[in-house]
Parts: sequence; structure tokens; C-alpha cells
Amino acid sequence: MKLAVIGSGYVGLTSGACFAEMGSSVICVDNDAAKISSLNEGFVPIHEPGLQEMITRNKAAGRISFTTDLKSAVEESRIIFIAVGTPPDEDGSADLQYVLGAAKEIAQWINSPKIIVDKSTVPVGTADLVHKAIAEVLSKRGVSHHFDVVSNPEFLKEGAAIDDFMHPDRVVIGTDNSVAGETMKTLYAPFCRTHDRVLIMGIRSAEMSKYAANALLATKISFINEISKLCEAYGADVSEVRNGIGSDTRIGYKFIYPGVGYGGSCFPKDIKALIHMANQKGFDSHILKAVEEVNATQKMLLVQKVKSHFGNDLSGKCFAIWGLAFKPQTDDMREAPSIIIIKALIEAGATIRAYDPVAINEAKRIFGNNSSLCLCNSEYQALENSDALLLITEWHQFRYPDFVRMAEIMKQAVIFDGRNLYNPNELRELGFSYYAIGRP
Repeated sequence: MKLAVIGSGYVGLTSGACFAEMGSSVICVDNDAAKISSLNEGFVPIHEPGLQEMITRNKAAGRISFTTDLKSAVEESRIIFIAVGTPPDEDGSADLQYVLGAAKEIAQWINSPKIIVDKSTVPVGTADLVHKAIAEVLSKRGVSHHFDVVSNPEFLKEGAAIDDFMHPDRVVIGTDNSVAGETMKTLYAPFCRTHDRVLIMGIRSAEMSKYAANALLATKISFINEISKLCEAYGADVSEVRNGIGSDTRIGYKFIYPGVGYGGSCFPKDIKALIHMANQKGFDSHILKAVEEVNATQKMLLVQKVKSHFGNDLSGKCFAIWGLAFKPQTDDMREAPSIIIIKALIEAGATIRAYDPVAINEAKRIFGNNSSLCLCNSEYQALENSDALLLITEWHQFRYPDFVRMAEIMKQAVIFDGRNLYNPNELRELGFSYYAIGRP
């Protein structure tokens, strides 16, 4: 298969690398010349375990290349993936300008039958808009080449994207053309050798599947966070409750970890988009609005606990932050709870000493030169002279720290555990004041 992937961001790079790994010839295209230059020099601009090595390996083998030359990429490829950004607009809707812009540019260079694949997360009905945009350009060119527009949403978890792509739970293909569907099944066959995991469905159903999946996962997170508040109010332990409900096979354990709320590039954006889609059709999405509201309040929960312990005026207090990325194994800080928490503490007069294994550079970009924030080189350096630790992201290296050493470094032995990593009884026996989520 000869493929082009338009957009060299998270989805585009991961998809391109994995297709190349299975033997396809992949051309990754981006209009950011600096990014393409960096990729050609061997630098991958995002942190995703295994991605750097996979790209290096396949680039050396000649199966993946990076260019700004869209014309040659389109002309040489049978299947063209659109994997550009769809940021939320002011009203919460997905901004399709980059998707439709890519479609029009692709149409300028179509020279033979093509399959155009929407890989970006897009609202229901986008494939129709892409088809119309391409058809209009072809008409203006005075040419008639057959093309199909297919929806193929990604279901990748940041931090585990390579494994998700190489061993998918399912591959959703939305198409109204059986030939295009069979071509896509052939493309994905190397990833589904043990089970037929390719699901062929209508285009609009495929587009909705991505949003529905993310909305349900976000709902589970907000649900357990709501339950954690009830547990705290009534003296129950949400960790025990989680075991009580997670053992039910109808519910399961995944995505029912209480914490400081979800973030990232998908859940917040997709919830807003679904709410907007509902509004467009004249009805309220009560559940999704509640999911969003619970998540917003959950991001402030640790700040409330800090103020309950130290008082509302945090002037003169110094807090250590462990974890800045919205989840482990990524440097992505989009919609990260850490941003809300740090800004709220600084606004209350505090200073911050923060550490994250991979997101420090991203934090520098977000916070700039802030005299109230010190970005540290290790988790223990962040603890120096701190009045308390706030654990935000559950990186592995934070799971079993040296608590005796911590108590010696910190000004006060106080921990606010935003991920329920630690044993409350053990820490209190060591002399720590310990606050968790939904635990007595």
C-alpha cells in the first residue's frame, strides 16, 4: 500500500509509523517546514513511548518519509489520510477549517482514483462536507477522477498509542462503497491477524462512534469522582467501593479511578463537541453537561483541601507538585488539571516547585517566566522547603517514594494525594498529614 498522511501531529505520526512498521510505504506531509526538517533530522516532536524508535527504524528502511510537498504525496498515494487538528471553536463545536482546507488542497492534485480517509476526530456529517469540497475543486479543474471519502476514527490512548494501533480492540471503517471498504480491510489486515476486528459501518455511524466512546469513558471518570465525594461525606472508602463495583463484569475496573479530573486533547474537546451537536438539533445533553461540570469542579478539589488545611491565604506557603502532564507516559498538558491547580495556588499567594519526568519543556511554554513557579529537575528537588506535596499525575516513579527522606526534605509533612496512590494508615504512622480523594 502507498499511503499519504496529511498532518504530522500525534495521530498522523503514530498512524504513519505503524503503517510503515507493517510494510506500507508512507509519506507524511505537513505545512510546517520546521517540523518536517526536525523529523528528517530524526527528532520526533511528541513524547510517545516507542514512537521515536519506530520512526527511526522505518525511516532507515525507506518505508516512511517526511515532506512539505503535498502534490507528489497525493499523486503517488492510493490512500490519503487527513489527520489534522480539529480544535474546539468558541461555541464548543469542532473547528473544521483545517480538515476542509486539507481536503481542498488534496483535490488540487488528485490524478487517479483515491480513497480519502478522515482520521481526525470530526463531527457527524463531516465526510459529506469533505466529499463536497473535493468534488467542487475537481469540477473547477475540469477533471473527473473517482474518489471515496471514508471515516476511520482513531482510538488511541496517549502513552500507549503504539500498542493500541498495533493491537487494536477494533478498527472502525465508515463507508458507503464496498470496494473502498475491502481496500481498507486489506490495509488493516496485518493488524488483525488473530481476529477480524475490522467493523464496516455507515459513515455517520463511524463518525459518531468515536465521540460516543470518548463520552462514555469521560462519564465513567466523572461518575466515580462524584461517588468519591459521597464516600468522603459518609465515611466510606472509594477504593473499596471501586472494587465492589468493578468486580461486576458489566462495569469493569477501567476508567473508574477517582482523581483530579480528566484532561488531554480528546475528552474535553469531544464532550464540548457532542453538547454542541445536541444543541444544533434542538435538545439538551443533560448527562454530558453534568460530566463536564463534575470534571471542572474536580480539578479544584485539591486546592479546596489545601485551603481547608492551611487557610484561604496561602502567602508564604510553598507547595511541591508531582506531575504536570494530564496523564503518565506523555508530555501533553492540554486541559491538564495541573494548570488549574497551579494557577489557583499562585493566585492565593503560594509559590510552586514542580516536577514532571517529561513535561517540563511544555510547562515552560505554558507558564512562561513566572517568578512564583520553579520547575525542578527531580521529584525530591521539588520537595525542598515545601509545606506540602500535591500529587497530580501518577507516574510510576511516584508510586513508591522514600517517605522518610521526604519528611526530612519537606518543611511540613503534608501530602495531598490526587490519585490515591498511597496507603493512608502507613503515611499517618510516619507522621504525615494525608489527604486523598474519597477516602477517610
